Amino acid sequence: MAGDDGDTPQDGEGTDGEAGSTVELAYAGIGTFLKTPQREVNALSDEQVAVLGVPYDGAVSNRPGARYGPAAIRRESGWWAYLGGYKGGLTNLQTGREVDLSAISVADCGDVPVFPMSHEKTAGAIRAHVAAAASTGAFPMLLGGDHYCTYPSFRGYAEGAGHDRVGLVQIDAHSDTVGESAVFGSEFHGSSTNLIAESDRGSFDSIAQVGLRGYESPGFFEFAEEAGMDVQTARDARELGIEEAVRRALEAAGEGADSIYVTVDIDAVDPSAAPGTGTPVPGGLTADEALRVMETLGADERVGALDLMEVAPNYDPTETTARLAASLLVTALERRFAEVEG
Repeated sequence: MAGDDGDTPQDGEGTDGEAGSTVELAYAGIGTFLKTPQREVNALSDEQVAVLGVPYDGAVSNRPGARYGPAAIRRESGWWAYLGGYKGGLTNLQTGREVDLSAISVADCGDVPVFPMSHEKTAGAIRAHVAAAASTGAFPMLLGGDHYCTYPSFRGYAEGAGHDRVGLVQIDAHSDTVGESAVFGSEFHGSSTNLIAESDRGSFDSIAQVGLRGYESPGFFEFAEEAGMDVQTARDARELGIEEAVRRALEAAGEGADSIYVTVDIDAVDPSAAPGTGTPVPGGLTADEALRVMETLGADERVGALDLMEVAPNYDPTETTARLAASLLVTALERRFAEVEG
């Protein structure tokens, strides 16, 4: 097998007779996630994963730009699509496991229709599309978009999958538990977790958060304890060990729940590794810690849906943030669907 040195993954003959002509380079072709086939969400059949983009950032409180996140993540995912062409799979040197990326059955269902002047209409569209994907048994994976979009996605997943109660694991710098803001109201990207907790499918005692830092309202820890919410700051998680912190969060969110929804805000990662986001906060996860988070999440079969939000690529001319976001998503999918037994 060729090494990761720029050689083509396979030397099959194409229709023109040239060796390697069946291989599509990372920067070529149509920009779906992992260069997978595009399907209408109501035309899914037996795909393991249904990808949906939400190019919406109308509910942010700071810098806009997450509307460009889905396209940037899809573009950066092309490298892993290229690696998926290697015959016989690959060795993941970080995990030590043998993997076959081509074994992941993914359909890119395109972007959810968004209504820039109406977060209510946008939320309705997200909820309906995620519900349609979940109703087929596929694993919904949402590319954001601002973090408000997690609320309708969570509801859509619970309804489409037929779950009465769904736990939430939130990897984030911010708690997003604002009930009412005098400036932003009750439905913005800082209120999504509160909205989930107050919905008929969630509750605060089924929510576990990892990576919080910066500032919250006075008495935040007392509020979290009284509500039954499991909170681990970035410093807590680092002292405990990031993998153990995520396992603890999964246990807390999964207790009494039918399934777990995972939401990842890219600002959980330190801005030195992921500067392309609207509300960066110093002191976050390293890139390696973030990858370990996704490995741990991907290994837990209670996780039934995943989103990655708040990538704002225009603040990162190096494209590092979108590349890391794509890597994090592929890592979770690889751990769940692509490991080779034996």
